[in-house]
Amino acid sequence: MHQTKGLLIDMDGVIYRENQLLPKAAEFIHHLIETSTPFVFVTNNSAPTPEDLVVKLNHLGIQGISARHFYTAAMNTAEFLAENHPCCTAFVMGDAGLNLALQKAGIPNDSIRPTYVVVGEGMQSTEKLSKAHELIEKGARLVATNPDNWCPVKKDVTRPGAGALAAYLEASTGQRAYFLGKPNPYMFQRARRLLQRHTEEVMMVGDTMETDIRGAIEVGMQACLVLTGSTRLEDLSSYVYQPTCVLEGVDELLEELRGTGTSSSRLQFLSRVTATAQKKPGAKHPDQRTEIPYPRPRPAMTK
Repeated sequence: MHQTKGLLIDMDGVIYRENQLLPKAAEFIHHLIETSTPFVFVTNNSAPTPEDLVVKLNHLGIQGISARHFYTAAMNTAEFLAENHPCCTAFVMGDAGLNLALQKAGIPNDSIRPTYVVVGEGMQSTEKLSKAHELIEKGARLVATNPDNWCPVKKDVTRPGAGALAAYLEASTGQRAYFLGKPNPYMFQRARRLLQRHTEEVMMVGDTMETDIRGAIEVGMQACLVLTGSTRLEDLSSYVYQPTCVLEGVDELLEELRGTGTSSSRLQFLSRVTATAQKKPGAKHPDQRTEIPYPRPRPAMTK
């Protein structure tokens, strides 16, 4: 970790779970601010604005952050469309965060003959899905802010995500969607630019192999997996790609950054994975945090 000069940080499952901060998350962020370590929260959630996320983390107990510390899939989608098709228009299926990001990028809303149908988070009516289908049939291209099939609402409650809505339109129109957000390399490279650091100097901290870890590895970043979210240690043996390091949570990462922790090298963590894989199915690793419930797998992305 001595090469790390900037951090991209996932939120749900890394900083908080079910609207509760994870151990030492506030202290971890305070350390980054205190040491002037550049960091950006990177989220596939396209519904909130950066300002919304500042309020959320302030409410949870994290202070000293501003809108510039956030990069959302909505912002990523808007930047991609504006860069690749400057005069485009969009029919938007999403919440305020997506609409505002597209507006700021100068992409007008168009329900007659849009260049793109843009799908984000949020419940959609049958009428709006039918309208999107009609527009795609007339030539609009299909873009989604992320490939997640579902997103959490509250404890044990989820709702369809952008990936599920895009899949509906793919099935009805025969057109394939283009997915922005993690693990798309465009998301990682644009977020990295905000840090003003070289790719190899940046570490992605996340809890999901299919998005956080895969995307970071594929663009050449360091990738730190924390086990406080959607991935368990025994899951790693089923993936071709592997994280640079595996830690129990950001509390351990804080110790590593302070130089008081025990480094989790690739060889050390692979030996733990191998030992876990040799146990009978269903057995939990002895140092796993059993008090944290794990959500369903996210089948939207391939391994």
